[in-house]
Amino acid sequence: MNNKQLMVDTEWLENHLNDPKLRLLDATVMMKQDENGVDIQSGKASYDQEHIPGAVFADLMQELSDPNATFPFTAAPHDLFVEKIKKLGVGDGTYVVVYDRGAVVGAPFSASDWASRLWWQLRLAGFDDVYVLAGGFPKWKEEGRPVTNEPGSYPTASFTGKRRTELLATKEDIKEAMTDPSIVMINCLSPAEFKGETNAYPRNGHIPSSKNVFFGDVSDPNAKGLPDQEKLHKLFEPSGALDPDKKVITYCGGGIAATWNALALFALGREDVAIYDGSMNEWTADESLPLDVGQ
Repeated sequence: MNNKQLMVDTEWLENHLNDPKLRLLDATVMMKQDENGVDIQSGKASYDQEHIPGAVFADLMQELSDPNATFPFTAAPHDLFVEKIKKLGVGDGTYVVVYDRGAVVGAPFSASDWASRLWWQLRLAGFDDVYVLAGGFPKWKEEGRPVTNEPGSYPTASFTGKRRTELLATKEDIKEAMTDPSIVMINCLSPAEFKGETNAYPRNGHIPSSKNVFFGDVSDPNAKGLPDQEKLHKLFEPSGALDPDKKVITYCGGGIAATWNALALFALGREDVAIYDGSMNEWTADESLPLDVGQ
């Protein structure tokens, strides 16, 4: 496998299901969004019903998040994450393919941001040999490929990765970034959420000086993975995120969609993008912190 490669397609995966070095992780989380707000449920029930043969369930909601954090899906401390991921068989001498069932139930776009969340968490933990399945489980099912309800399992692995703190941004980092022209902040939410036209968070708007690149636009309706390089360039160039002299931080509501844009930027050569893990959940909860509305 090539570390510069970010995604594998369904045909490739089916041909490699019996590879003893493969660790196939189902990172599904079921998120429903309507005018009443957001409902988020574990994907375990969906996994138990059917999944790709051999896959194990990676529990982003509970096992791989910080149990003591104020906000959901906060990245687990390094030692806790390593302890949990080793039990899923991930570690030295293995490579990982992650998939999910889509970002939001019924969404018209196909960004696999739960899978990219685990891709980012593994990279944060110092593990590089990780790939996202283009199109995820929906594409696998559409093509009539095999599914099972038999739970997968892998032997516990050894894991020697070291945490890359540069891939994680804190609230303090964001406060400094607002007035630092060498840092580009990208809000990955919808244009309406960015402008403050919805009530998705305790306060409306976006972090001052941040630019908007909606993660739902960063998808390819045909291959159901990332768009081609030309489209990616058009999406990100106006934000300044492709300037090699600038640091890039992505954020969203809770640090999930932000990882999909980080994956896209990685495909454009930006391997050092940091995620503001607290994102709007944390920022809007602190009334002392500023927000801008409109463009």
